[in-house]
Amino acid sequence: MTWNARMLLAALAWAGLVFGSAAASETSVGQAIDQSATGVRPAIENSRCLRCHGDHEDKFTLRPDGSQQNIFIENSVLELSVHGKVACTGCHSDVVKLPHAKPLAKSISCVSCHKQEWDKVKDAPDPKHERLGLVMRQTEDYLHSAHAKPRGQDQSRVNASCYDCHDAHAIGAPGEAQRVLHRLKNPEVCGRCHEKEKTDYLASVHGKAITEKKDDKSAVCSDCHTMHAIGSPKNDPVKLAITQNCGDCHKEAQKTYLASYHGQVNRLGYANTAKCFDCHGGHSIQKSDDSTSRLHADNRLKTCETCHKNVTPGFASFQAHGNPQDPKKYPALYWANLFMQTLIISVMAFFWGHVLLWLYRELMDRRKGIGYVENLDQPETVYFRRYSATWRWIHLLFAVATMVLALTGTTLLFSHTDWAKNIIAFIGGPKVEAIVHRTAATIWISIFLIHLAIACTNIWRNRKTFKWFGYSSMLPNMKDVHDVLNMFRWFFGLGPRPEFDRWTYWQKFDYWAPFWGAAIIGISGMVLFLPTLTASFLPGWVFNIATLVHAEEALLATVFLNTVHFFNVHFRPSRFPMSTTIFTGAIPLDEFKHDHRIEYERLKASGELEKHLVKRISRRVDMASTFAASVLIVAGLTLLTLVLIGRVTMP
Repeated sequence: MTWNARMLLAALAWAGLVFGSAAASETSVGQAIDQSATGVRPAIENSRCLRCHGDHEDKFTLRPDGSQQNIFIENSVLELSVHGKVACTGCHSDVVKLPHAKPLAKSISCVSCHKQEWDKVKDAPDPKHERLGLVMRQTEDYLHSAHAKPRGQDQSRVNASCYDCHDAHAIGAPGEAQRVLHRLKNPEVCGRCHEKEKTDYLASVHGKAITEKKDDKSAVCSDCHTMHAIGSPKNDPVKLAITQNCGDCHKEAQKTYLASYHGQVNRLGYANTAKCFDCHGGHSIQKSDDSTSRLHADNRLKTCETCHKNVTPGFASFQAHGNPQDPKKYPALYWANLFMQTLIISVMAFFWGHVLLWLYRELMDRRKGIGYVENLDQPETVYFRRYSATWRWIHLLFAVATMVLALTGTTLLFSHTDWAKNIIAFIGGPKVEAIVHRTAATIWISIFLIHLAIACTNIWRNRKTFKWFGYSSMLPNMKDVHDVLNMFRWFFGLGPRPEFDRWTYWQKFDYWAPFWGAAIIGISGMVLFLPTLTASFLPGWVFNIATLVHAEEALLATVFLNTVHFFNVHFRPSRFPMSTTIFTGAIPLDEFKHDHRIEYERLKASGELEKHLVKRISRRVDMASTFAASVLIVAGLTLLTLVLIGRVTMP
C-alpha cells in the first residue's frame, strides 16, 4: 500500500470517527454486549476495521520484537462464522478510535463475554440458548484445565488461551462440515505448541489416516485428551480418562481389557497397572505388524519389561485381549471358559434344586408333625460331642480366610460396581488389597495342609482297623449313591427320609469340594502370583486361563457356600435360624439321633454312646458361639448379595 493510500485511509478513518456515530442508526450484537460491560462509546463499523485488516496485499505487520504478525481477516469467512454479526470492538473492547494504538490494545476475554451473555438468558431456558450453555460448560472445564494455568516462565500468561486453539474470526456454526474440518485441523492446531507430539502423531497409524486418507473418524488429539478439560498426563485421573477414551473407538478391545487384572484395577480408579498407552504407545501408535510398533513380535518383550523385570519370551505371549467367546482366535481360553460355565451351571442347578425340594418336603412334614425334633433348648437336654477343639478352630479360621479371599477377590471381578470401589478405597487401594488377598490365601492353604496332615496322621495311626469306604471315612461309597436316590424319593413323597451314618452325602461333598477348589484356585493363584517364574517354563496364554478359572471357581465357591452350605447347616427348618455345633463341638442328642441315626444305633449297641455325651453347653460358650455364627452368616449373606449384584450388573 502506498504512502498516499495510507494518508487517504487515515483521513477516511478520521471522518468516520466524526460522522460514523451519528450515521449509525443501531448497534450490532457485539456492540451492545460491550456497551453493557464498559459503558457507551462511539460505534466503529466492521467495514472500517477491514479497510486495513482486509487488505489482501498488506497482510503482515511488525511486532515490537521484530517478528511478523498476520493481521489479515477474510471478510467472507468472518461473516459466515458464529461471530459474523459481532462488532470487532465487541471483542477488541479498548479500541475506541481509528487508527488504534499499536500493538493492539487488550481485548475483552472470551470467558467474560460468554459469561455476560449467559447471565442474561440462563434463568429463562430456551432451546436457542443450548449452544451457549454448552459453551459455558466447556469454559468451566477449560478454567480447571492445564491450559488455563499460568505459564512457568511467564506468570502473566496462561499456557493456552481460547484463541490459541480457536480462530476467533473463523469459528464455524455447528454442523457436520464444521465437525469434519475441526477434526482434520486438530493435530495442526495442537502441534503449534506440542511439536514433538505432533511429529510422533503424524507418523502414527492415526495421524496417517488423518493426513493421507482424510479420515475424520481416526483419533485426533481431542479424542484422547478431551477438548477443554485437558490435564497433565502425569496425573492419575488424566491417565484413567485417556484409557477410557480409547474405548470410545476400540469397544471390543476395551471390553477384554477391562476383564483383565490391569483393566479391573483401572476401572476401580487406580492407574498403577498397565493402560492402553503403556503397551500400544501414546502418540506413535502403529499396527502390531509394523516393525516399529511396541507390540510387534520383536518388540513385545521389551514393552513388557517396562513393568515386569527379567521376564522371559514366554511372558510376552500373554493374550492381553484374550476373548473367551472367540474359539477360533483363542481356542484354549474358549474351552476353559466353556468347562467352567458348564461346571458352575450343573453344580448350582443340582444343589439349588436339592435345596428347594428339601425345603418343600421338610415344611410339609413339619405341618404333619413328621420327623421334627422339638424341645432341643431345654435345661435337661443332653448333648453329643461331635467335633474336637482342633477341628472347630480349623473350621473357624478356614471360614474367615475364605470370606476375606472372596471379598478381596470380588472387588476386582466386579470392579464396575460402586460397592467394589468403596471397599477397595476402604482397604487402602489395590496394592493393599493384593497383600490382604495373598495373606488370606497363605492362611487358607496352610489350614488346608494342616488339616490334611492331621487326617493322614489319624489314618496312619489306625491303619490296621481303618476302612477306606467304612462309616468313618469321608470317601463316597455305594450307600451315598443309595442315599441320594432315596432322598429324592422322599422329596417327592415316594418314600421315607433315608437314615444316615456318621457323614451324609452332602457333608462329604462339602468336604471334598475344597480339595477341588484348593487345587484349581491354589494353582491358578500361584501362576498369577509368580508370573516371571511361571513364564520361564509355560507360555503366556496360561495366564489368561489361570485368570479365568481362578475367578470362576472362586465365584462358584462363594455362591455355593453362602447358599447351599448355609441351607444344609443353618437354614433348613429343623436347624433355622442357625446351628452352633461347629463352634461348640456339641449337638443335642435328639438332633444327632435324627440326622445320624445309623451311627447313633451303632454307638448305643456297642455301649460307646455314653463316652460321647456331654453336659449342656454353658451360657457363656453358647452366647459366644451364637455371636460367631451370626457374624459369619451375616457376612456371608452380605457377600452373596454383593456378588449377585455384581454378576447381574456385569457389562
